[in-house]
Amino acid sequence: MQSGLVAKLSGSGGNVTGVTFLNTALMPKRLEVIREAVPNAAVFAMLANSENAFLESDSKDVTEAAKPSGAKVLIVHAAGDGDPSTAFAEVARKRVDGVLVHHDGALYSRIKEIIALAASYRVPTIYFSRECAELGGLMSYGLDINQVLRQAGVYAGRILNGEKPGELPVQQPTKFQLVVNLKTAKTPGLAIPPTLLARADEVIE
Repeated sequence: MQSGLVAKLSGSGGNVTGVTFLNTALMPKRLEVIREAVPNAAVFAMLANSENAFLESDSKDVTEAAKPSGAKVLIVHAAGDGDPSTAFAEVARKRVDGVLVHHDGALYSRIKEIIALAASYRVPTIYFSRECAELGGLMSYGLDINQVLRQAGVYAGRILNGEKPGELPVQQPTKFQLVVNLKTAKTPGLAIPPTLLARADEVIE
């Protein structure tokens, strides 16, 4: 709804429906996960694109989520007004304990560089897609893309069979995946808590 495509999730009344990815809404949950992985962390950074339309609201959400624990979240631009190299230099300069990568196309286009920099600076980092963990990122928490594609396929079939898009509610994903890369955890010497590993949908060893 933030994008303005639909006025409500229950049905647009127009000619639009679909499946929401909810990726930006998951930032507080990613903070919760990385805080569990790095329990003594006090300062986090969210790598962001300064031109992302959802940056202001997502920054507020993750900052509010950190307050009860007394943790601080810094917003560091790695696209738009910044780039990954300068972003991680700032992360190091400000002694950040953990990094969250905002779900953003510009950041995704340079995700291999971001993963390499996170390893080089030895800073625990959580990403938005399981692919990031498979590429060497420490961990990821995000939706199950296969479920989303199945939901979209079902809707496409229903519309082709005559149902009106505006009468179909926008679906939200119900399945999310936590992936932990234990190989990467060895780089900063991070011991992932057994309770977190037990909840992971996949552990890469």
